[in-house]
Amino acid sequence: MSLAVPDTRRLRLWARRFLRRPTVRVIGALIGVFLLWVCFSVGQALAAPGGGSTSSKLAEWARDHYLGPVVTFGEWLTYQPPAKGGNPSFNMSVPKGASAGDAGKSRPHPAGFQPIIPATLSSVAGKALPGEGQWRVLETVKGQPAIFGTFLRQSATYSSYASAIVSMDQRLVKFYLHPGAEDPGPGSWGPNSDPWIPPAKRPGLLATFNGGFKLDAAKGGFYLNGKTHGSLVKGAASIVYYKDGTIKVGVWARDVTMTSGVEGVRQNLKLIVDNARVPASVDSNVQSDWGATLGGGYYVWRSGLGVTRDGRAIFVYGPALNVRQLATLLQHAGAVEALQLDINPAWTSYEYYRGKPADPTPHALLPTQQGATDRFYGVYSRDFTAVFAR
Repeated sequence: MSLAVPDTRRLRLWARRFLRRPTVRVIGALIGVFLLWVCFSVGQALAAPGGGSTSSKLAEWARDHYLGPVVTFGEWLTYQPPAKGGNPSFNMSVPKGASAGDAGKSRPHPAGFQPIIPATLSSVAGKALPGEGQWRVLETVKGQPAIFGTFLRQSATYSSYASAIVSMDQRLVKFYLHPGAEDPGPGSWGPNSDPWIPPAKRPGLLATFNGGFKLDAAKGGFYLNGKTHGSLVKGAASIVYYKDGTIKVGVWARDVTMTSGVEGVRQNLKLIVDNARVPASVDSNVQSDWGATLGGGYYVWRSGLGVTRDGRAIFVYGPALNVRQLATLLQHAGAVEALQLDINPAWTSYEYYRGKPADPTPHALLPTQQGATDRFYGVYSRDFTAVFAR
């Protein structure tokens, strides 16, 4: 023991001399500045308005700062595949509302308007559960059924998970693209382009749903009222928002292109339904081509949007979906052209609005949806779509 004391003293003296060296002090100061910057940057990411859990914000911060492989590896280690078997935890007969059959009996429009009543969807998971695939009216416009919703299981293997499917009649509703406060960020985006829905603009609001990937990962651009973030990419899957309130989905420069009637364009990856067919590409390079997922797995929350031959817009979202299952649900509901939007639970949502016409209350369509239902009543970080009555 007596020999250890001098050794300890020598070590302490050496440490003091080492820390007094100018080079060591400079390196220490740089490390301190770096750590302060990291704390400040992470704090800003966590405090940013508009959506996302703490874990999802931290993961996005890391990916934005070249730490994507570290995040993906960590998520791969902790990924839990979906449970097999069982039934959904909620009643498939909701959302409550008039059935499709009752909606077909609604009073005729004075001009002879005939509502489009979508047919009951067969279950892709086998024998249908009570209420599964049966459409309910979520919203009406001038007494006519404008938005229908239903639930459908996407897999016989993972049968306890169900997705929500929405059918929106473009003759009765209008679509508006809203930029996010961070993505694409502030700019002169023109009228009706707030990164939220302020009280003065809520009358007539029927529904809202999420946009696509962050634009630096979307492999495409964002255009609104004459201004572009990034560039519109030839061949990219695109939602085109027209000044008359309608939308189309297609391949840019093949199916859709810039015209004087275009108000907005949101591009995201490639089509997952093309000419009513699901391309083989949906099964390839899922992580790199269809999004880095929380958990590093294929079966995660996903959302998508398509358009039918009769012009209806179809939205699908739900948990434990791979890309092919999302595409199949869109195709099953009648979409002839469709694209994937965003993924992961923090960023996928569909809200419909009821109550006071001037300030309606948002309701999540899928009971298992995560995050606040009033997310778009405050400043939101990502772009989104708002649906209004005509």
